Amino acid sequence: MSADYSTQGDIAIISLNNPPVNGLGLSTRLGIVHALHQAMDDASIKAVVLTGQGKAFSGGADIKEFGTPKAVQDPNLLSVILAIENSPKPVVAAVHTVAMGGGLELALGCHYRIAAPGASIALPEVKIGLIPGAGGTQRLPRVLGVEPALNMIVSGEAIKSEMLASLPGQKLFDKMAASRETLLDEAVAYARSVADARPLPRVRDLPCKHPQGDAYFQFARNMVKGMSKNFPAPLKCVDAVQAGTKMAFDKGLLNERELFLSLLTTPECRALRHLFAAQRAASKIADVPDDTPVRTIASVAVIGAGTMGGGISMNFLNAGIPVRMLEMKQEALDRGVATIRKNYEAQVKKGKLTQEKYDQRMALLTTTLSYDDIRNADLVIEAVFEEMGVKEKVFQQLDKTMKPGAILASNTSTLDVNTIASFTQRPQDVVGMHFFSPANVMKLLEVVRGAKTAKDVLATVMALAKKIKKTAVVSGVCDGFIGNRMIEQYSRQAGFLLEEGCTPQQVDKAVEAFGFAMGPFRMGDLAGNDIGWAIRKRRYVEKPNLRYSKTADLLCEMGRYGQKTGAGWYDYQPGKRDAIPSAAVDTMIAQHRKTLGVTPRQISNDEIVQRLVFSLVNEAAHIIEEGIAAKASDVDMVYITGYGFPMHRGGPMLYADQFGLFNVVHTMRRFAQNPLDDANFWQPAPLLARLAAEGKTFNNVL
Repeated sequence: MSADYSTQGDIAIISLNNPPVNGLGLSTRLGIVHALHQAMDDASIKAVVLTGQGKAFSGGADIKEFGTPKAVQDPNLLSVILAIENSPKPVVAAVHTVAMGGGLELALGCHYRIAAPGASIALPEVKIGLIPGAGGTQRLPRVLGVEPALNMIVSGEAIKSEMLASLPGQKLFDKMAASRETLLDEAVAYARSVADARPLPRVRDLPCKHPQGDAYFQFARNMVKGMSKNFPAPLKCVDAVQAGTKMAFDKGLLNERELFLSLLTTPECRALRHLFAAQRAASKIADVPDDTPVRTIASVAVIGAGTMGGGISMNFLNAGIPVRMLEMKQEALDRGVATIRKNYEAQVKKGKLTQEKYDQRMALLTTTLSYDDIRNADLVIEAVFEEMGVKEKVFQQLDKTMKPGAILASNTSTLDVNTIASFTQRPQDVVGMHFFSPANVMKLLEVVRGAKTAKDVLATVMALAKKIKKTAVVSGVCDGFIGNRMIEQYSRQAGFLLEEGCTPQQVDKAVEAFGFAMGPFRMGDLAGNDIGWAIRKRRYVEKPNLRYSKTADLLCEMGRYGQKTGAGWYDYQPGKRDAIPSAAVDTMIAQHRKTLGVTPRQISNDEIVQRLVFSLVNEAAHIIEEGIAAKASDVDMVYITGYGFPMHRGGPMLYADQFGLFNVVHTMRRFAQNPLDDANFWQPAPLLARLAAEGKTFNNVL
């Protein structure tokens, strides 16, 4: 059982001991109840202190138990809290470091609470598509007040203990300890001071009302509805808290549980739980143990001060790591620094960054025109033009210049990292670090593992990604890696849809209604259509049998590269990003259809979405089978964090699982019959075909 029992005189101490965050799995719950009974049976014990060993009071429920018999096996968390609440001897929660979800609900079930400063307090269940399920929506409003509690529950964000303790009238914490180090001693002393107090205070007995009543909750519901598109849980949080102001406590608790269970089986909840697990799984690399030594990264050099180089630099400046940017011309450096300043100044103006922080970050940035000035950097990232000849010159120079043990990284989005590594005498130190634009905003970092990339280099980059707040996903070497290799098939399908009868805006609207942040044509205009044109020109030589729609080439021949030229698939007004349907583009597409002899047909939104999404799924199945991606959940993380795939659908692979792989394969075979499409591409990847035939899912091969 994952709870320890000890005594200090007449005070019993129950310490949760289930590292790393003292999750409230079955063994921990059993341990708490067993220890509580031991304290109750000992006449010499006057009071109990409940705390957590290590780095957390408790991080809450064990998400791995969701949907399994253990999750509901007695004692469940509600039973544990009830046992504490009904204890004839006072129970004091000694809260430190982390008290989240079920951990906070456990503390709320205690008679008293003492907290160390700096503890992160939250009910984050909404982030996995749920509401608190062990009394959080009923007890927190009673100790904080309805409004602050509802804000915490709906946002799921953590708030520091000292900030909560400063709220007027709060009853969450009876006392603040001087420090984490003194918490246990102070909790024992406090428990001794209240040992004889009767009746024992219970949170359930406190009032729960809002002065504006239903009017406030309607206002809250309107606010939440506007921010919780596609997710039912935030509105259910409002419902649960409102019910707590109207019902007797036990009825409110029962209502909360019913809402919790109704959400547990929704696709949105499954998607968010999948992504919660997938993010953690992405950081685990099968042959790189957690205890692999990492290299020290105290300084970073960035080659290139353009859009990507500047954005990459900001990530490290934000984390307090000095950066030196290198360019060939002073005016390029000046433009790059000016852009970084402009980005930070915009944050200061909006109140998202203090002037002091801005000054600190800019002080960490230096520039140079000489490779000699970056020789002592621990990590160097090139962000130069996406052409192998240019990369070759840079890496040959880095090989000559950089100190031994420095990590040499390329921001390439498609090129062969093994070839890039071969330009050096130290291929073990070379790795791909593919940031996504804008690099200072996008969460995804594709870490491309070359054939000779050292394990400690990989471990270092993964740890560094966490430090700069990126979601890192490891990819093997192939053209386009995970994300761009898949998006090429998605873009090909978008082009075929134009030839067959769609307009750019119809395709974009269908995909955006599905939940994508942006459709393929708006995305092309934002990224620059000339980038895709350059890639296709290379494809025409390398893969002459691979067919593309010519519409994108014709668009570029018209000089319509996107927002940067004021015209792409859409027209743009100066200084604005609004995509305006273009008559010139419609005419070009219509003329191209005539050239092909194609009579346009009506295409449903369902077909648009399925052709685009299943093209991602089929290519990803090849990628997983080839070992480029280690697992399907890695693909989902790439598409959620880097390509705007709708979060409430959990990524392309989970969406395919929920659609049913048999149904996916059946639909693909129908697309293969379309003479204007690519029949070869729509042959199901072997992995997809096998899983569909066996009635399995991609989740089975995580």
